[in-house]
Amino acid sequence: MTLPRQRGLTEQAADAAIDTACRLLRLPSIRNEFNEIADRAVKDQMTYRGFLAELLMTECDDRARRRSERRIKAAGFPREKSLRAFDFDANPNIDAAAIHTLASCEWIKKSQPLCLIGDSGTGKSHMLIALGTEAAMKGYRVRYTLATKLVNELVEAADEKQLNKTIARYGRVDLLCIDELGYMELDRHGAELLFQVLTEREEKNSVAIASNESFGGWTKTFTDPRLCAAIVDRLTFNGTIIETGTDSYRLASTRARTEAPAEAG
Repeated sequence: MTLPRQRGLTEQAADAAIDTACRLLRLPSIRNEFNEIADRAVKDQMTYRGFLAELLMTECDDRARRRSERRIKAAGFPREKSLRAFDFDANPNIDAAAIHTLASCEWIKKSQPLCLIGDSGTGKSHMLIALGTEAAMKGYRVRYTLATKLVNELVEAADEKQLNKTIARYGRVDLLCIDELGYMELDRHGAELLFQVLTEREEKNSVAIASNESFGGWTKTFTDPRLCAAIVDRLTFNGTIIETGTDSYRLASTRARTEAPAEAG
């Protein structure tokens, strides 16, 4: 399709031509924002170059936002969590400076692992999802899964002779977030399959895990001591370990909400 080009277009004709051109060129943000930006350009007396730059940057910014949204959705997070929403004052065990350093994602760039260790309700999953979200926003491919769900998927893939394909798929993402590792005992076959995923990613792509068990207690999850030691080695070599403590943040928050009305009464 060729658009008619002529001088002296009326405002209405110009708007129609811009709308058509944006549709053809797939520039939805410019199409939606053009009138507002044009009015602002007149008010601020922008140069033609400044006006063009404003239009193009609007499209670029919106495309970047949409890409981030797609990566976050593809990660499969069960709920939204952000670093801004975490109350660091409520859990002094977690160093806010260390977490914000991790949010720069330099550790993902270096293919290093991250372990979040602590009791239930201490903020492990919140940190895991929030840091995974930060990574997705910075352009990294992220995948979130529960440990038992991952193992079940691997077992099914092995039964269907799709194991190599499944392991390769988990190996390609830049950051694999494994939550609730240590909550349930894994049989030797399941543990071996999980070990294959970790080996596939070793020093090539990052793994972040959240566990309610200290490493010494992992023998309850991985009943083979040698396999347990090998998995711990994969998840800690050149990595970062954040201990979130034993005092439940959620329990403390619930108690505070319950006690507040009583004190007011």
